[in-house]
Amino acid sequence: MDQSLYENHLAVLRSNLQLALGCTEPIAAALAAAKAREVLGAMPSRMTLDCSGNIIKNVNGVVVPHSNGMKGVDVAAVLGLVGGKPHRQLEVLEDITDSHIAETKALIAQGFCTCRLVENVENLYIRVFLETDDGHSAEVVMRNHHTNITYIAKDGKVLQEDTGLPDKTSGHAESGDPGLLNVKNIIEFAEAVRLEDVSELIERQIACNIALSNEGLQNPWGIQMGATLLASCGDSLPVRARAAAAAGSDARMSGCTLPAVINSGSGNQGITVTVPVVVYAQELGIDRERLIRALVVSNLISVHQKKYIGSLSAYCGAVSAATGAACGIAWMMGQPYKVICDTITNSIATSGGVVCDGAKPSCAAKISTAVEMALNALELAKLGRVFQPGEGLVKQDVEETIKSVGRMAKNGMKATDIEILNIMLERPDVPAR
Repeated sequence: MDQSLYENHLAVLRSNLQLALGCTEPIAAALAAAKAREVLGAMPSRMTLDCSGNIIKNVNGVVVPHSNGMKGVDVAAVLGLVGGKPHRQLEVLEDITDSHIAETKALIAQGFCTCRLVENVENLYIRVFLETDDGHSAEVVMRNHHTNITYIAKDGKVLQEDTGLPDKTSGHAESGDPGLLNVKNIIEFAEAVRLEDVSELIERQIACNIALSNEGLQNPWGIQMGATLLASCGDSLPVRARAAAAAGSDARMSGCTLPAVINSGSGNQGITVTVPVVVYAQELGIDRERLIRALVVSNLISVHQKKYIGSLSAYCGAVSAATGAACGIAWMMGQPYKVICDTITNSIATSGGVVCDGAKPSCAAKISTAVEMALNALELAKLGRVFQPGEGLVKQDVEETIKSVGRMAKNGMKATDIEILNIMLERPDVPAR
């Protein structure tokens, strides 16, 4: 494999498989606030939090980790402000204590944080502005990705400004260029990659995401989708794969403090690309090296789809991730390139378009559905059955089909995204925290 392409794909993999504590949108708000507090160097008298609709949507229904069950973007930001450690990035809330929680509750009750919806900005946009009574201020802006702070100012003096770099994950050597990915060279990379380059990264992903899955299966988190599947649908291999993936989301969306290794900025997607592949590997007696390489396929196929969609969208990322997992399973079974391509086509032509209405317990059910459809897609592909060009969004080849579904998700579902947000913001039935 060409060395520059090898290094690019390795960088893409490393930049996407980060460790994160809790749902990444509230964690991003906590990180931005913690960074602003660090810049200010003092406890502010008030905080203004400006967020894009997708941030509000994805924080609205999910429990903020280490918050003692609280929800909301204001909770995430205030908790990050009072006890977050910005150097820990997506684990910013790891060191939260009971006193931090009590202080957060008091500040929320006092109206310390003003939250505002901002329109006509990136799908992932967070601005934190802190002020003290004696006239000092700090401002931090995050754009496009969950750790991508692009602007920092103190007392009106700009300390950092990266407005010329709207997307730091594209075209940079340290994070790679997802635009260079395609299905053929992803498989080539997975088969060629030196184990010492990926083993530690993938083993961490397996350990963290399987731990979340086990937690969700063994304890009553969320809607208990995983446990319910096993109880009601039997213990066939596909059902166990669905249940194990859903259970990880059961725990994570309901405040479990175990970390996940994410994919494409999402813990749910990280769980979904990992857990079904591991379950199949255990059942089929797959050796560790082949499992690791299969997870390289799974992760990068998911990233490849998401590059057309974006980090946040009205399109449920579980579909992309489940499709990636089915491809990892197909490769692990020794299926040829055509079957992997046909699995992608069958999967995204079936369940592509499932809406994302925020991070919350029902994500576990969507993961179950997405994995089921992706595994069905693989079984069809193994029999030589694939949806044909001209049928819906299916094009002449798999790359064009991925691109057409991505175009629908990014451009076609913009109005859907806005309407979802409008409906969520007008809901009078959300129980008080």
